[in-house]
Amino acid sequence: MTPEDFRRHGHAVVDWIADYRSRVASLPVMAAVEPGALRAALPAEPPERAEPFEDVMKDLDRLVVPSLTHWQHPDFFAFFPSNAELSSVLGDFVSTGLGVLGLSWQACPALTEVEQVAVEWLARMLGLSDAWSGVIADTASTSTLVALVCARERATGFALARAGLSGEAPLSVYCSEYSHSSVEKAALLAGFGRAHVRKIAADSGYAMRTDALGEAIAADRAAGITPCAVVATTGTTTTTAIDPIDAIGRLARDAGIWMHVDAALAGNAMILPECRPLWAGIERADSLVVNPHKWMGAAFDCSVYYVRDALHLARVMGTNPSYLKSAVDERVTNYRDWGIPLGRRFRALKLWFLIRAEGVEGLRRRLRRDLENARWLAGQVEARPGWRVLAPVPLQTVCVRHEPEGLEGPALDRHTLAWAERVNRSGRAYVTPAVLDGRWMVRVSVGALGTERDDVERLWALAVGEAEGSGTSAIE
Repeated sequence: MTPEDFRRHGHAVVDWIADYRSRVASLPVMAAVEPGALRAALPAEPPERAEPFEDVMKDLDRLVVPSLTHWQHPDFFAFFPSNAELSSVLGDFVSTGLGVLGLSWQACPALTEVEQVAVEWLARMLGLSDAWSGVIADTASTSTLVALVCARERATGFALARAGLSGEAPLSVYCSEYSHSSVEKAALLAGFGRAHVRKIAADSGYAMRTDALGEAIAADRAAGITPCAVVATTGTTTTTAIDPIDAIGRLARDAGIWMHVDAALAGNAMILPECRPLWAGIERADSLVVNPHKWMGAAFDCSVYYVRDALHLARVMGTNPSYLKSAVDERVTNYRDWGIPLGRRFRALKLWFLIRAEGVEGLRRRLRRDLENARWLAGQVEARPGWRVLAPVPLQTVCVRHEPEGLEGPALDRHTLAWAERVNRSGRAYVTPAVLDGRWMVRVSVGALGTERDDVERLWALAVGEAEGSGTSAIE
């Protein structure tokens, strides 16, 4: 494809994306396709000769769009939002078009220095002190893995430089029973072993109990196991529960263990000064992760990992092959030494474009809208007989259950899953069930870019109709 071909087709692609965003609200939210249907419709063999680009675009509409679940739909209330503001999409588009790689500062100075500025801007937006240094990764899962590797090396006096974990005392990692599954995966990949991952009990608000954490640490020490790291969560996946960061931080400091804070979703809320008390004590942490691609609006993937000791991070993750050395290495940051990959995309552009094009106040306004809509929904649920809000609503996720009189246990679970499935299959909204206290409930995560009060009202009417048996979206 020549630059002139690209110019012509590129305009068509931008028009297509703009048209898609304009009409996405008219499409069924969840893909109504059977497994394997799209694959069966695609040729088994690649084309030997070039196809007209117009045919590729036609197949987007004919084949791909009907098999999409539309995350940017205003009636998407599933999982957590994964927003992609069009300003950020343009930044990602430019990054891909430039085709540069950040093997080192010298390989692409702009990639490094725009990233430095973008993560510093974000830190200030979140109210963090200048003690933090940040780097953009792909996801929180990767960031948590890096945090636990750093914790492991600090606890063992850099066993990595010797014989690894062989001959070392067993190390333990602590997290809430409601921590994200990526914490356990990171602990396994970092070599701790599943037997040494401690799931700490939660309180009535589903936040980690610090007394139980202290007991687990003491028990491990008594058993000859070295406490290594605790992962606290600001905004758990199931309920957006807020672990007590300050109390956990004090305990971690006294125990001499690494504290990592998973604030993948909820960290975005800290651009709102009124939300910052939710992570009071964050300055006690050794590392934290915030995902601007959740809720803030950066196009996926854009996860920012912050550390208080960048020198330790670079020592743990750094490599210095001769073919990457340059005369300026002592004067610059080489982000290849701050994470797992050597080659790095110019991810900072999508965050830089987003912040500049939307402005901090514009981002704050949208998040406040979502918080208010979640509070409205929680109020409607609490006011209707037979319905319950099952967990506190500190942010934008509401956990609900319809509990008809006389229905309990497995029968209640079947009822919950059935009405949630009817809502999803209707194509008019998408929610995700989850287990809380051993029983199924439905999470309603408010935060898609286009979601307004009218959309939340329609969801509530639809849920009532499907759960109470009317099969309509009208609330009497």
